[in-house]
Amino acid sequence: MKRTATNGSCNDGTRKRSERRGWRLFRTHLDMYALLVPGLLFMLVFKYIPMYGVVIAFQNFNIFDGISGSPWVGLEQFAKLVRSDEFFRVFRNTLLISLYKVVLLFPIPIVVALLLNEVAAMWFKRTVQTIIYLPHFLSWVIIAGLFINILSPSTGIVNALIAGLGGSPISFLIDNDWFRSIVVFTAGWKESGWNAIIYIAAIAGIGQDQYEAAAIDGAGRIRQMWHITLPGILPTIVLMFILRIGGLMEAGTEQILMLYNAVVYETGDVIGTFVYRMGLGKMEYSFSTAVGLFNSVIGFALIMGGNWLSRKTVKRSIW
Repeated sequence: MKRTATNGSCNDGTRKRSERRGWRLFRTHLDMYALLVPGLLFMLVFKYIPMYGVVIAFQNFNIFDGISGSPWVGLEQFAKLVRSDEFFRVFRNTLLISLYKVVLLFPIPIVVALLLNEVAAMWFKRTVQTIIYLPHFLSWVIIAGLFINILSPSTGIVNALIAGLGGSPISFLIDNDWFRSIVVFTAGWKESGWNAIIYIAAIAGIGQDQYEAAAIDGAGRIRQMWHITLPGILPTIVLMFILRIGGLMEAGTEQILMLYNAVVYETGDVIGTFVYRMGLGKMEYSFSTAVGLFNSVIGFALIMGGNWLSRKTVKRSIW
């Protein structure tokens, strides 16, 4: 009994000392903690408080009655969602476009970063970086207008080239066979260079002594890239991949809204555009909220699953 009491007293003393150290640390760095306040307030006001609006998915929401006055219908909106043939088409399109982007576009920034790291001439490297970064700063409105003109069947340079080679003009943006390819290509053109920055920064953190030791041992640039650079940026690759998997249900709503039309709904309509059409177009606020909530739950499950799979397979994860 005495030993138990002694152990309990020691644990209480250790906990109190730890709490005192924590408060001392807090008071010492109070100015640093104060810098967190704007970010936390932003998260609270724009991320957490609006989550209350999720209850609309369980109501027959009327904009004039508001959330408090609208009747509660439980899971009726979700039952409507499951019965909707249009939703499953949209769900399939979202998954396909997102998977195409992951498979085809995810490796490109890694390759770009690896290749730029091998360029010795700084002026050339900076020029290339500037050129490939620029599209990121253009809005999708501008990029959509640019590609609509480039791909125009009557005046576009692409169709002029096709006609010059003896082919027939193609209406890319109103052709279901081409629309997904255009979406993936334009997304890669806009963001691949910018996404490479993350990997370039990760490469910069690798110690140069590893490359020097490998060169002394006779390893060429390719072997150094394979055995030093890639393993060095593997944690960053894993992190970005898990985040990309978590965003699998976001196929690029703004991008597709700027490019698509009713003719390509069959292959181009995704969950984000569907919510936009149903919520703002048809004013079915409860149904569109139910779709959005479904999308968020799937996204959460994907990021949790991706993190678990990464931890099991490559022994690396976010948490």
